[in-house]
Amino acid sequence: MIKRFLLILAVFLTVSMFAQEGNSSPYSYYGIGLRNFTGTVENQAMGGISILGDSIHMNLQNPASFGALRLTNFTLGGSRKDVSLNSDGGKGTNTSTTLDYLALGFPIAKNMGAAFGLMPYTSVDYKIINRDGELYERFMGRGGLNKAFVSWGYEFLQGVRVGGTVSYNFGNIRREVVQNNSNQQFGIQEINRSDISGISFNLGLQAERAITENIKIYGSASYSPESNINAENNREIATVIVSPVSDAVSSPVESLTPERTRTDFNLPSEYKLGLGLGEPNKWFAGAEYTGLQASQFTNPSYSLQNVSYDNDSQFRLGGFYIPRFNSITSYWDRIVYRAGFRYQETGLNINGIGINEFGISFGLGLPVGRTFSNANLSFEYGQRGTKNAGLIREDFFKVGLSLSLNDKWFVPFKFN
Repeated sequence: MIKRFLLILAVFLTVSMFAQEGNSSPYSYYGIGLRNFTGTVENQAMGGISILGDSIHMNLQNPASFGALRLTNFTLGGSRKDVSLNSDGGKGTNTSTTLDYLALGFPIAKNMGAAFGLMPYTSVDYKIINRDGELYERFMGRGGLNKAFVSWGYEFLQGVRVGGTVSYNFGNIRREVVQNNSNQQFGIQEINRSDISGISFNLGLQAERAITENIKIYGSASYSPESNINAENNREIATVIVSPVSDAVSSPVESLTPERTRTDFNLPSEYKLGLGLGEPNKWFAGAEYTGLQASQFTNPSYSLQNVSYDNDSQFRLGGFYIPRFNSITSYWDRIVYRAGFRYQETGLNINGIGINEFGISFGLGLPVGRTFSNANLSFEYGQRGTKNAGLIREDFFKVGLSLSLNDKWFVPFKFN
């Protein structure tokens, strides 16, 4: 057991050193970046729904699910996204590969479980170059916000569970703007860096009840109250030598003393409501709505005149089918087949135009040997944004892979 914990600790330390970025998109220029999907690959294959509690899988979106956990579960997942960018001004492509989450969950008692883990929450990753006659402009951003979390779930009545999560949010965002006019000897470089930290909470509820001999109805709800985040901001302006042809910037010729400020902003409150129907270990179909009160959100370091935020709304449909979960003659009958759809009004408005997003997904849960462990695949095609009003439309294809490894820990030795 000690070796297992040391291995997990080593992985955690490795993960903490990389991969804040991972949502390569010009839309990550705004606010504190684009929000990453905070569920598992299994959830994402079903459109992102988080309604079910499971005895052998973790549901990272609703902490009440840990009251259903019966085995110690170690899970990690990553993804690769290929994006095609289209606008009236031209086309482009980019690719990103990231580790999306890492978590360990375990039962504390028959009807109680806990978990802890790490995941990126938002991502800033863009590079935009504008050449207009004698003017050269370059906009770059990297970083994002991460979550280190501890969750707990408890089944206080048969089929009814509650839970809570405490998250420490941390990270940094670096934005750079370079401007140069060919008629001038030097260009201007402005660098803004924000170091961000704060605590947030999430409360969850799940319930299930049999309505026939084989069919159950499932319901879920979760709520994250508004949370305060602190940002330590550094701003530096320098004169530099710019080479637009090679896209190179020299060391500062002259710079102003960095300006340091401290700002506070709020992560908006969020709630989810889900409802589904299914036959245990056979099939499930459900729908979920998410509301994010993003209308009061502001950028932690500076504001933009042409950008505003409305409330974010997300609609998700999804489910799974297992031909025969306990088959001993056919591996294919034990595979979990998943599919889903999602649509999101992100709340981000640029020049009065809302930036919306949709995705269609499917996936497979592949049993590993005769154990309860499994590998999971998800595939998603989606679209974000629009070409109207000089904006950019993104078409993306995302592949996710996760491992969900189960074992029975903390079993006392018995002596005759």
